[in-house]
Amino acid sequence: MSLQKQEQAEKKYDPRDKTLKFVDRGDDLDPVSSDFSSLRAEMSCGHAVTPDSLTHWCRSQLDEGNYKFRCPAVIEGTTQCNKLWSYQEVRRLADLTAEEIKYFEETMARLAAAEYSEVQQCPQCKTCVERKDLSNLCVKCIICTTKQKTYNFCWQCQRQWKGPGPRSDRCGNDGCINKDLKLLQTCESISLPEVTGVTSCPSVRACPVCGMKVEHNRQFCKNIRCPRCHVEFCFVCLKRKSKCCKTSSPYQICPSGVAPRQTSIPVWKK
Repeated sequence: MSLQKQEQAEKKYDPRDKTLKFVDRGDDLDPVSSDFSSLRAEMSCGHAVTPDSLTHWCRSQLDEGNYKFRCPAVIEGTTQCNKLWSYQEVRRLADLTAEEIKYFEETMARLAAAEYSEVQQCPQCKTCVERKDLSNLCVKCIICTTKQKTYNFCWQCQRQWKGPGPRSDRCGNDGCINKDLKLLQTCESISLPEVTGVTSCPSVRACPVCGMKVEHNRQFCKNIRCPRCHVEFCFVCLKRKSKCCKTSSPYQICPSGVAPRQTSIPVWKK
C-alpha cells in the first residue's frame, strides 16, 4: 500500500491503550488541529493531539526543512508553547506506519547531516575532520600529521591531496569533480504548476547563501526556505524572498525570468 493511501485512512487511538493519557475535555486545545471528533492524547507539554493531526503537522515541518518538532500551540496572546517533542514521542503518538517511519527517519537524517555537512572522515585514519575554510578543498588531518609527515586530503574526492593548493574547484587526482556542480548543470527541468509563467526551471538549485542543494516540491509558491541556513529565497530567480517579492507576486514569474543553471556554488560565510 502506498504512503498516500495509508495516510488517507484515518488513524485512531485505541481507548483501551493504558500507555497514553487521553483528553476528552472540550477546552483542551489540539495545537495542530481544530477537529475534536477523534480521541486525543496528551503530549509531554500538556497539549493534546490526534494521530492524524500530529502526523500531518510533523510532515509539514519536514517539508519546510525542520527536523526538530516543537509544539505550535498558542498559550498566551501570540506566544507559542514551543516545547520540543522528541522523535520517540512523535513516533508513538502519531502512530507512524512502517513507511512513514522510513520517510521520517531518512528525511531527519538528511536534514541533520546537511546542517553539519562541513565535517567528514579523514580517508586515512577515519577521524572526523572539520573544514573551516569552505573555499579550500585541501584539508589537513591533524591526527595523521602528528604521526607522520603532513597529510592533506581532498574534501571533494576523499583521496590524498595531489597538486598545488589551496584550490576551490578540484585537486590533481584524476576524476576529482564537483558532483554537486555537475548535478546543478545536468538536472532535469521542471515546471511550477502554481506559479504563472514558470514552465521550465532547473529541478535542483544551490542556496544562494550557503550553497546547499535544494529541490522544489512543485507545490505552492516559488519561494522556499533553505533547510541549512534557513534563508528564504526565490527558486526561480535565486534572489532573496524579500527582494523578489518587491517586483512580483510569489505566484508569478519574476520580471528577470528564470535564472540560468548555476556554474558555481556559493560559499557559506557563517
